[in-house]
Amino acid sequence: MIHVYTGPTLGSAEPVLCTPQVRVHPPARHGDLFDPSIAPGDVVVLLDGAYHQAPALRHKEILAALARGVRVCGAASIGALRAAELAPYGMTGIGRVYHAYAHGEIDGDDEVAVGQDPAGHYTRLTWPLVNLREVLRHAVAEHILEQHQASELLREWAAVYYAQRTTGAVRAACRRIGSGAFERWLMARLAADEHFGDVKRADAIEAVSTARTAPPRQASPAPTAGCWSTAYSRRWARLFTAPPTAEGAVPLGLRLSYQRLFDAAYPAVWLAWLEHLSRHPGPGCAGDAMALASRLHRIAPHAATLPAHLAFRPEPDLTDPATKALLLARETPADRAALTRYLDANQSARTDTGHCCEAISTEAARHTLLRLWNTSPAGMPAHAAACGYRTTQQPLDELKMFMTGLLRDQNRLHAPAAR
Repeated sequence: MIHVYTGPTLGSAEPVLCTPQVRVHPPARHGDLFDPSIAPGDVVVLLDGAYHQAPALRHKEILAALARGVRVCGAASIGALRAAELAPYGMTGIGRVYHAYAHGEIDGDDEVAVGQDPAGHYTRLTWPLVNLREVLRHAVAEHILEQHQASELLREWAAVYYAQRTTGAVRAACRRIGSGAFERWLMARLAADEHFGDVKRADAIEAVSTARTAPPRQASPAPTAGCWSTAYSRRWARLFTAPPTAEGAVPLGLRLSYQRLFDAAYPAVWLAWLEHLSRHPGPGCAGDAMALASRLHRIAPHAATLPAHLAFRPEPDLTDPATKALLLARETPADRAALTRYLDANQSARTDTGHCCEAISTEAARHTLLRLWNTSPAGMPAHAAACGYRTTQQPLDELKMFMTGLLRDQNRLHAPAAR
């Protein structure tokens, strides 16, 4: 499958995209490449990305995709920029915009950035500098402008904030430097061909066509997990990876949170995972394989009663099948159904009343958590650590995600029967 992330650069109705082997996505944003439908061997064609109205796609998300066997190529817009930055790690760049970045001819984000229709139709409202450079190249070649005039116009346009670089602003710059003939020429060319000078579109079509006919080779060997995996990337994976289940697709991180909060026996699950990690250290992990008790004795030979969950606090990587299986070992379909119900309750409350779960007081969350864990305030830190939490505040923040639905369930349970 070829996954194409596009918006203003290439409309979804473009013929090159209209084939069963291509799946069209909106502009890429933070978390999109953790989509479970992107399988090893698939190709991602990164063209457009969100960066102003939503968190941008991180470099390490691309490295994570490469490391699991996904081929990633970039062109035209943010894809060209990311490909120029990540070519040494396996991302492939295609097209003239990519080559301009890769050879240092351009370097700014605003070379490709455009203002978009706020209604979400991804219509381009402004000119990117790379397209204006292409227009000027044609104008000089056709003797409409002298090179020094073209350079002056480019400086004028570059001084305009990217979101304000409309056609009106482009024409105003022409008038400021007395380039009326060029302005008339440009408007005539656009009237004859609405895509005149659109080098981004041409590159995007080339990239998708290449992926369809001959999937791009990686620029260099794909990175191994040890090259890119950090606590941040593992956290992102938990937040965004949502494999489908019979009860719906819910991020793995929320499924882990539910188990840690609602399963009274979860400390034993966490301890079993620590034992597995000690006996099967993964790539990039220091130390030999050994029993957890032996590892504890090695680091603290005189602290025989030191709990393993206090000595070792790794950040779990739920994209690892063994880790996922161990940490969700006691999860049931009823757990997933309750989790889905609680998330739906959050959305309903937000839509109906404007209430958001983040506004729930920490004291209310603490009172609820003490009951769930059947512990005292003094015992809460120890139980939190035994479930793999690094701070006592972390489970309180996570519980707020489930409290609206939990309270609704309790109210239904205790409501008087209807006559």
